[in-house]
Amino acid sequence: MGSYIPSTPAERQAMLEAIGLKDYRDLYRDVPQSMILDRPLDVPSGMSELEVSRTMTAMAEKNRVFSTVLRGAGAYDHYIPSIVKYIPAKEEFLTAYTPYQAEMSQGVLQSIFEYQTMICALTGMDVSNASVYDGATAAAEAAAMCRARKRTVTLISAAAHPDVINTVRTYCYGTGDELRVVPVKDGRTDLDALKELLTPDVASFYLQQPNFYGQLEDAEAIGQLVHEAGALYIMGCNPIALGILKTPRDCGADVAVGEGQPLGMPLSYGGPYLGYMATTKKYMRKLPGRIVGETVDSKGERAYVLSLQAREQHIRREKASSNICSNQALCALTAGVYLSAMGPQGMAEAARQSMSKAHYLADALCQLSGVSLKYQGPFFHEFVTVLPQADAVLAALEEAGILGGLPVEGGVLWCATEKVSKAELDRAAAIVKEVLAK
Repeated sequence: MGSYIPSTPAERQAMLEAIGLKDYRDLYRDVPQSMILDRPLDVPSGMSELEVSRTMTAMAEKNRVFSTVLRGAGAYDHYIPSIVKYIPAKEEFLTAYTPYQAEMSQGVLQSIFEYQTMICALTGMDVSNASVYDGATAAAEAAAMCRARKRTVTLISAAAHPDVINTVRTYCYGTGDELRVVPVKDGRTDLDALKELLTPDVASFYLQQPNFYGQLEDAEAIGQLVHEAGALYIMGCNPIALGILKTPRDCGADVAVGEGQPLGMPLSYGGPYLGYMATTKKYMRKLPGRIVGETVDSKGERAYVLSLQAREQHIRREKASSNICSNQALCALTAGVYLSAMGPQGMAEAARQSMSKAHYLADALCQLSGVSLKYQGPFFHEFVTVLPQADAVLAALEEAGILGGLPVEGGVLWCATEKVSKAELDRAAAIVKEVLAK
């Protein structure tokens, strides 16, 4: 047996003899012989640490690192202060697991409490968890917590991120509930179509702000329509945009969710991400996961406790919410450190710079022949352009070390953050101009 098992050969033999067996293979005597592997596994021999290091380095060198990133679509290249990388790397945080003996883990509980507090400040909500796997999962979990016995239909805007739509659809399929997609008009949610789809069996409507095309939705008007129909209102918001936009609470949302990757998580081939979730006090008992609260101990000193635990480990299984069990708290800690380092002024500045640089890039591109904005509504830091020779343009940008926009139906989706400089934007526009002039 493998040496990774934390017992000696003598101990394992003693355990076998205690149950009347001589060899561990006797444990499988009821398995048909035809199913038993009678040859060594075809596994390459092990390598030394140096050989592994060389192999992994060679693999990493195949990755393409772009000096300038003008693409978003759900994953954003923001500046990450150095302290954000340092604190979560401390051993006591990095190796901590889910606090099963919660009150013995005061440091972890405090970090979760601080994160939840800042998410509530960012969203305007009363309660936050910490956290779910990603923004798409958060949207699906929010839809699940909004369903009622007579209201089982979920509405979602077609202007939401495609991955969010697909994830919510998967959750609905698993529970036998229905998902209806509200069409888009001129890059934003079609309000007339929404009115028609808000039938008495609708439990909730999900709106992404800004939406997948970068457009800013009329969130307050949409919230009013949803509530007039007796449904709950879910908003999925870019957390950086919330540095300058109205909070989901101000827009009438009952649940606020979103992708927390912009809050200090680097771009790294698909993760780790985190999904933030926050809601009002009215719906806090439906919020999945654990919620940390602040109290005092027997000596009157500040202490932290798990105030609400909605997992099947703590309450009846049929009343439990989703089993969120990996240490998402490490990602929540990262986001908490980022929010603390940035502060309200820093968040607002990052948002303002991202927005202004996106508008600068849009103006520069739209001055070129054949290039125009596909949608005319207000946008935050993403926008879609009609772009001739899109493949040639994006290839030329890539050759110059610039990751250009994402091809979407009818154009190219561009993004700019505070991290990209004016000189980089000018250089990108010049390359586009050169390609279009050929």
